[in-house]
Amino acid sequence: MTLADALSQYSDILSAILIFISSIIIAKLFYLVIIEYLLRIAKKTGTTLDGELLKTIEKPIYLGIILIGLYLAVISINILKDYSEQINNLFLAIGILWGVFMAVRSIDTIFKWHIEKAKKRIKIERTALLTVKNIIDVVIYIVAFLLILAEFGIEITPLIASLGIGGLAVALALQNTLSNYFAGIYIATDRSIKLGNYIELENGLKGYVESIGWRSTKIRTLPNNIVIVPNAKLAEMIVINYYDPEREMSVIIHCGVSYESDLEKVERVTIETAKKVLQNTKGGIGKFEPFIRYNKFGDSNIEFSIILRVKEFTDKYLVTHEFVKELMKRYRKEDIEISYPVRKVYMRETRQ
Repeated sequence: MTLADALSQYSDILSAILIFISSIIIAKLFYLVIIEYLLRIAKKTGTTLDGELLKTIEKPIYLGIILIGLYLAVISINILKDYSEQINNLFLAIGILWGVFMAVRSIDTIFKWHIEKAKKRIKIERTALLTVKNIIDVVIYIVAFLLILAEFGIEITPLIASLGIGGLAVALALQNTLSNYFAGIYIATDRSIKLGNYIELENGLKGYVESIGWRSTKIRTLPNNIVIVPNAKLAEMIVINYYDPEREMSVIIHCGVSYESDLEKVERVTIETAKKVLQNTKGGIGKFEPFIRYNKFGDSNIEFSIILRVKEFTDKYLVTHEFVKELMKRYRKEDIEISYPVRKVYMRETRQ
């Protein structure tokens, strides 16, 4: 047999070898040229995520190109033509596993990057990210497993039904726990309530948010007591956040002066007193211009409101305390009267 005959007889095998070698060369070129170029671009962006993601997928892509070359090489061999269906199923299963490997590595990188950023945040945020990552991983594995079974002709409908029934049973058994857990994730990721915020619940409870856990949120009241609120209940409540959108807040103090008072003088004296208190009291905002608004003819006084400004909610107690004291002193000095409530009772005389 001449060399030409030998080459002709085994041309398909030689072609398969060349295809496989070519795929390795292409994969190497892709790794050295395309990936390196993209990495250089990623360094110029404002985030490290794209660079880390490229480093994560470079080896799976390299491996994927080689697998494609191997598949093309195998199906080009004449002796294997009779097994084309089995080969296709095998490489499809390998392709699914490659896709799972690629997806899981990418998801891990993305979530690790976000978890690293969340280190300085509350624990439940990191827990939430890990939970979501694990759920996505499990879903990917299950879908891949079912696709492989279906590809090899195995009936997967009963298995899907069993998984659904099993999942429903677990969800019902852990209903309260899961509702608190996912409510905690919602509270943490929504970030409408943060650690250290001073909040008021619709039932009147006020306090600082001490922690947001997987089951409950702890609130420290001003008397220094800890109140534990289940996350599911907290998520359904109307909540006033005194630190959102900013800590500064207005304080409205109601007062009144007698009908004999000079209202222009009352306004001037009250504003002067308010300015002094805001400038000299801890928690007051000295640059704020206080103002008053007359709003009602009361039974004994002309009633008005004075508006002050404090740095945060708890500062209002001290500022109000000092303002009431100073205003009373100043009113006495300026002969401004705050009338007591008066009731006149008329007695009808009865004849004997």
